[in-house]
Amino acid sequence: MSTERSISAFARARNVIAGGVNSPVRAFRAVGGSPVFMKSGAGARMRSLDDREYLDYVLSWGPLILGHAHPDVVKAITAAAARGSSFGTPTEAESELAELIVAMVPSIERVRFTSSGTEATMSAVRLARGFTGRDAIVKFAGCYHGHGDAFLIAAGSGALTNGVPNSPGVPEGVARDTIVLPYNDAAAVRGAFEANPDRIAAVIVEPYAGNMGLVLPEAGYLQALRELCTQYGALLIFDEVMTGFRVGRGGAQERENVLPDLTTLGKVIGGGLPVGAFGGRADVMDLLSPAGPVYQAGTLSGNPLAMAAGIATLKAIRDDATLFERLEVLTKLLTEGLTAVFDKHGVAQTTAYAGSMFGLFFTAGPVRDLTGAMTSDTERYKKYFHGMLDRGIYLAPAQFEAGFVSTAHTVKDVEQTIEAADEVLATL
Repeated sequence: MSTERSISAFARARNVIAGGVNSPVRAFRAVGGSPVFMKSGAGARMRSLDDREYLDYVLSWGPLILGHAHPDVVKAITAAAARGSSFGTPTEAESELAELIVAMVPSIERVRFTSSGTEATMSAVRLARGFTGRDAIVKFAGCYHGHGDAFLIAAGSGALTNGVPNSPGVPEGVARDTIVLPYNDAAAVRGAFEANPDRIAAVIVEPYAGNMGLVLPEAGYLQALRELCTQYGALLIFDEVMTGFRVGRGGAQERENVLPDLTTLGKVIGGGLPVGAFGGRADVMDLLSPAGPVYQAGTLSGNPLAMAAGIATLKAIRDDATLFERLEVLTKLLTEGLTAVFDKHGVAQTTAYAGSMFGLFFTAGPVRDLTGAMTSDTERYKKYFHGMLDRGIYLAPAQFEAGFVSTAHTVKDVEQTIEAADEVLATL
């Protein structure tokens, strides 16, 4: 089917938008071809400028757990907009959404809203440094925490070496305070603490890594991080921007029964509108300005439209007793079905799922960290992606991304996806 209007729209965008997109992965560089421009979405589907319908497993990269244009969310946004889009003053909606978060996420006693997940993670790290009086942070190769300088650091030559910048514009001084370790390697974390017993302010981790594909923690790994941070007086930060309200009502921390000191959130809590948040222990959060000396601010933080969308979304999650059970069954059905057709065609793969998140690597695995993920056959993924796209299935335009299922997806949608994969794999 023709994509002429999307191709024309991308050419137009490149004339006035840097790279033609406002977030790099949208440009299709990892899979080739020209990005598909969308004009509308409803339920589990999107419609392109060329009037082609796509079954969507990206869901705005995670926020749309209720699907596109959910009636309750649309109604809430519309009503909020009619009252005024922004005031620059406190509103009760901020407290209402905060109360929902505090009630649902086990470790959060206080919360502060931002306008993006990157702002949330940057602020959480600053707060951790302010609370501990230390400078260094530990992060893990393959975990993504936004585009703050401290997070755009690649691993050094050894497990305990400081990182090096992997983007121009990131100062070497920032890299010196960032220690990059392999995910799922508790021994490496212990070694880092032993080498830097009074220097590490925080360990920040995606409890379920979703930005190198979906990689789940091995048994005992998150608990080991908790124990090491407690032992050495550092804070544990769970980046649940992706997993928060995606893998369970209380996020990955509730599923794993491991409580961090600080948690960052985004995506689902905005119901599709730009929002982020960080929260945690009251004694840590009380160091934030104006109550304390650690400064953080945002002109549009707590925006009324985002708060309204978030309230509607979290209430729907809170009030549906079987929502996550249904989503997990559907996600399991999808991943097991894909595994079966990959095996049928003799194509090496490794799958994972948790809650309404799933991942599929074009490698026999195992995939327990970035090194394992990088063994994936990216050329084969490109062909698979475009084959699925041609059949109306919209997957992430990059091998190293998680996929998502919403309450709008059905068993019939899953069956359609598996059938499409069967057809595509037969051609690879």
